[in-house]
Amino acid sequence: MANGASSGRAAGAAGGVRRRRLVAEINVVPYIDVMLVLLVIFMITAPLLTQGIDVELPTAAAQAVDTRDHEPVVVTVDRAGVLYLDAGGDARKPVAPAEVARRVAALLRRDAATPVLVRADARVPYGEVVKAMALLQGAGATKLGFVTEPPVSDRRR
Repeated sequence: MANGASSGRAAGAAGGVRRRRLVAEINVVPYIDVMLVLLVIFMITAPLLTQGIDVELPTAAAQAVDTRDHEPVVVTVDRAGVLYLDAGGDARKPVAPAEVARRVAALLRRDAATPVLVRADARVPYGEVVKAMALLQGAGATKLGFVTEPPVSDRRR
């Protein structure tokens, strides 16, 4: 028996020591899971970020404004005549007229060629839109435009 045990060790020693071979692979399954979770999060939050103020835009057949050179500043006037500004804060938070004038003036001092667009609800009284335009002109806006929807016949193209 002692002879058999020693011969077994001798055979193992003669055969050499077996070492485990290192595996140089990365298990990517957990990374794929993380990426899918991030994808779902972005798919859920992206539409929430693009929602703005509920405004029913008037329809008009007009040429599109070229905004390739400068990102426009959009001032929204909702049905109640409340102003919203898409620059310098939360675009869904109402902004006082004096604050709109201050922010737009600061943006126009930085870049005078920045176009300013008025996005007014079709049901807002005309006087509220005129007040917003006068406010923007007083802030130094020289390029003013209106955001509208194309007529129904133009939308099909």
